[in-house]
Amino acid sequence: MRGKIDGVRIASDLTQAITPTFVALGNFDGVHLGHRRVIQPAVGLPVGEDSVSGGLAGCSAEHNPNGKPIRTVVTFSPHPREFFSGQQRSLLTPVTEKVQQLAALGIEQLVLLPFNAALAKLSPAEFVEQILLQGLDCRSVSIGADFHFGAGRTGNAEGLQKLLEPRGVDVNVVALYPQDSDRISSSRIRAALEAGDIEAVKPLLGRRYGLQGEVVEGKQLGRTIGFPTANLSLPERKFIPRLGVYAVEVSSLEDIEGSLSRPVTPLHRYPAVINIGVRPTVSGESVTVEVHLLDWQGDLYGQQLRVELVKFLRPEQKFDGLDALKAQILVDADQARQCLQSLKVV
Repeated sequence: MRGKIDGVRIASDLTQAITPTFVALGNFDGVHLGHRRVIQPAVGLPVGEDSVSGGLAGCSAEHNPNGKPIRTVVTFSPHPREFFSGQQRSLLTPVTEKVQQLAALGIEQLVLLPFNAALAKLSPAEFVEQILLQGLDCRSVSIGADFHFGAGRTGNAEGLQKLLEPRGVDVNVVALYPQDSDRISSSRIRAALEAGDIEAVKPLLGRRYGLQGEVVEGKQLGRTIGFPTANLSLPERKFIPRLGVYAVEVSSLEDIEGSLSRPVTPLHRYPAVINIGVRPTVSGESVTVEVHLLDWQGDLYGQQLRVELVKFLRPEQKFDGLDALKAQILVDADQARQCLQSLKVV
């Protein structure tokens, strides 16, 4: 992968990276509050301060012509656990979402290091020399206190400092970020989402958990019972929260003026109710994401939407027929409206 999203350059190997660099090194799935603290030194901020936005507009050379280090996040693709287990992992933030979050923090470049057998065999010293110094010409590195690297995970924060600081490279080791007597982690966020505990997720992520993708044509069953829905096509490996019904906010992802062949009205935090599930009442077989906008009519096909989960309303269930399903959707819509009104969303 090579290109740009939201002004952030994406490099899928070291030959595509712009150098020199200020590096934040880690996995960063979710880009949660703990990750943000690790990223802050790479964008020139003390840990704990608000981040700034900015980018390297128009730069396409392999070396930054003005010699200024590029604010860079370096991560691994696939995740090391995925490589060693052979099992594909779902992602809190697929690449496009990750880049959107990194751009808001002031990151200019994302380097996706291919995690393969050759990389897995590098000793900590070889990793530092080949990846950080020769490949990225890094001038500073920021990591979490629990970060490990090199063959057998034998490299740690203390070892990284001993290897880099004699070479004139600053190493920022960021303490783990505690919250409610436990540290913030991607695993903790996943567990909360699996339980439908949406209120617990926002303090960990620093934002609501979102689903985003293109509105595609579905079976249009909702129209027949008076509740038209937008069917959202998600990235293949997006982490899906607990199946069920949620109160949500919906926004258009991009400036869509001129991007579609018909006039459209972009949405901004519009109140809605969403069903995530297999639709057992109508013998569905695969998980779908269906969004019903409250008190709204229009054509959303082809739009890129972001849905932010506000509250879990109920688990998915099977009803006796379409009339019972319609009655429950009326209840769901009313509950979502009341929830969002209480939060001043509606």
